[in-house]
Amino acid sequence: MSEVAPEAFARIEADWRPEPVETTEFVTAAPAQALSGVFDRPPAVTGVGDALPPLWHWLYLLDRPAQAELGEDGHPRDGLFLPPLAERRRMFGGGRSEFHAPIRVGDLVTRRSEVVSVRTRKGGSGWLLLVTVRHSFSVQGELRTMEEQDIVYKQPDAAPRPPVPTLSVTDEAAPAPWSFSLTPDPTLLFRFSALTYNAHRIHYDRDYARDVEGYPDLVVHGPLLALALLELPRGFAPERTVTSFAFRSKAPLFAPEAFVVSGTPDGDTALLTAGRPGAAPGISATVTLR
Repeated sequence: MSEVAPEAFARIEADWRPEPVETTEFVTAAPAQALSGVFDRPPAVTGVGDALPPLWHWLYLLDRPAQAELGEDGHPRDGLFLPPLAERRRMFGGGRSEFHAPIRVGDLVTRRSEVVSVRTRKGGSGWLLLVTVRHSFSVQGELRTMEEQDIVYKQPDAAPRPPVPTLSVTDEAAPAPWSFSLTPDPTLLFRFSALTYNAHRIHYDRDYARDVEGYPDLVVHGPLLALALLELPRGFAPERTVTSFAFRSKAPLFAPEAFVVSGTPDGDTALLTAGRPGAAPGISATVTLR
């Protein structure tokens, strides 16, 4: 007999469907120039008309709650797209994006956001609430980017978090055609948190990450890993255009250990991964190129 989800999870799955919302903002060069510095690369844009690299719209149209609206973990306690769960933990599970045309510096971008899926699942650490939010980004009525983000919510356990498993790779893999390493030291994680207005304490407060949420160290942002993957085609195949990107988070990565970002192109697609040397990837993705 299958287990029945807790009442709060079942109620949210059945009834919680917030109304869509739209937000509009001008795209400026400064945030993209700052993210270029995080990756130790020349500025991706210099002025009006320059195209943002794929997914760099994550630096714009940010939620900026008041300090009094934040919970102990640094996330907002309440929000239109935050499920009404008490003491929830939030994880970035993955996503899919289609890039129809570039978003450019100087564009007035409108983002329409809506919840398209709410479902429950029993995981190894307890019941999970899986929420998929769809965002469409348009300029003067023209769709530029469509993306879906899968966000995983759970309620904290009374017991300590079990150790994060290390999935060793037994076979020596050949070097990937595309590859670079990134060291997620506390400074880099703090800068990315500031750029994305992400106040979740697991990314900059080591004591909180270890003592409250049970991680061994600071957690590398899921969006940072996804953006790092897309640095591969940008750096190694700059003549190609990214048309779609789908990624899945598999296991958290932690400061300050360096991880390797690798890609293997195959015609019009490429398999991208990031993880510690000698271990299974923490994130994997498939990208389509034109």
